[in-house]
Amino acid sequence: MNQLIVNPMTVSGAAAGEGLQQPVVAIIGGGVSGAATAFHLALSNQSPAPQIIVFEPRTCLGKGLAYDTTEPAHRINVPAARMSLLTDEPDHFLRWITAHSATAGDDEALRPDGALFPRRSVFGDYVNAMLQPLVAAGSVQHRRSAVAHVLRDGPRWSIIGDDGAQTWADIVVIATSHPPPVAPGQLQAVLKDHPRFVADPTKAGALAAIRPSDRVLVVGNGLTSADVIAALALKGHQGPITAISRRGLRSRGHAPVAQDPAGDFVTEPAFTARALLKNIRTAIRQAGADGRTWHGVIDQVRAQGQALWQVLPLVERQRIVRHLRPFWDVHRFRVAPQVEAALDAAIAEGRLEILAGSVAASRIEADAIHCTLRLRRGPTPVEKTYDAVVVTTGPGHGGILGSQPFLAELSHNGYLELDPTGLGLFCTRNSEAIGPVVGVTPSLLIAGPLARGTFGELMGLPQVTDHAVLVAARIAECLQAHTPTTAQNQL
Repeated sequence: MNQLIVNPMTVSGAAAGEGLQQPVVAIIGGGVSGAATAFHLALSNQSPAPQIIVFEPRTCLGKGLAYDTTEPAHRINVPAARMSLLTDEPDHFLRWITAHSATAGDDEALRPDGALFPRRSVFGDYVNAMLQPLVAAGSVQHRRSAVAHVLRDGPRWSIIGDDGAQTWADIVVIATSHPPPVAPGQLQAVLKDHPRFVADPTKAGALAAIRPSDRVLVVGNGLTSADVIAALALKGHQGPITAISRRGLRSRGHAPVAQDPAGDFVTEPAFTARALLKNIRTAIRQAGADGRTWHGVIDQVRAQGQALWQVLPLVERQRIVRHLRPFWDVHRFRVAPQVEAALDAAIAEGRLEILAGSVAASRIEADAIHCTLRLRRGPTPVEKTYDAVVVTTGPGHGGILGSQPFLAELSHNGYLELDPTGLGLFCTRNSEAIGPVVGVTPSLLIAGPLARGTFGELMGLPQVTDHAVLVAARIAECLQAHTPTTAQNQL
């Protein structure tokens, strides 16, 4: 059975009967999603208060893959005034920056229009700072280890870290990152041992081997591609760069002037992908007639995204993912102005070309990488030679269940499966995991972007924070419903 029964066993797995114990909530992953869930759960005033354990091998909570970077070219992609851990104080991060002089020495952070785009690490510092008082008070415990195994043992969960330590928990929250990008099979097979083949540019120092004059092929053309190109420029790279993706779509920048969200997509919602696209295009045309750009319309779709997603049948959600997602991504995930300027400069100087197509073949001769590019609008393949190849194809969603041992184990045991849209892990509207054998498991929850298939828009910070509040509230409900009496704990 999957019901929650709090067992008076200590966190370390000591024998029962040693007195009244707190219920234990284990959060696997201490990036923004996991940290935000821990933060809001710790502030939920539960009685008895749960012991919250966050498994995160990094030194700091709240940074995760996105914000654990020292690369100065990596910046947040939206103004600081729109990022916060507090849903009722959207400018809290901005006020924290001011109070701590967090952008001191970064003259590029403040834009001419007054918007602040600090380096990405600053937001990670902010989230960590919000968690540290809770850690110091004992409300949240930071367990600095990765998770190797998660096993159901009666009513509880046995969690074994990669250090061999065992932890018992009543509720488990999966808040891990997206899996790394997946290089096209032929590239991976041919280039895996090349010193300047960068299969995962999110790793620290990934671009260090690329020399200033190297000819670089970037496979993929989204936010990560933009970050790579901007980072190379900041390091003084002057060699030619080719960025290739199937459609050749480049991530867009922000509106020249801030705009309010425009349009209404929920009063009379669309029930098909085609109808939704028609409604968005109509709203963009109206915005243009009113002297505004498309940005406010896309912002409104984003704000209403979860409501829109819920009314769409599964087959229509799958159509959106298959046909419209690339177009949505380049408009929805906008690059910071500093990054956009670096791309514009590279194009203007003739150092960057953006192609629509794919890599058909590659081979190595000496140190050079010879690639055959099949262009979308070209009659014949094009042969080009590079010194380095960087893969920025985005998360390998299809490999989520195999990306970490404990996820593969939970899948094997029937607790997890991929969402039918292919965007994450299958879960209920309460964020409870759904497995092919076990079905719904109320004590196993999915937090953050891995729940995107069910919730729709769940990548931006406001949506991630809102979802953390939802998951924390769901945990609180479970704990309240199943809190044992003192007599039960003494049995």
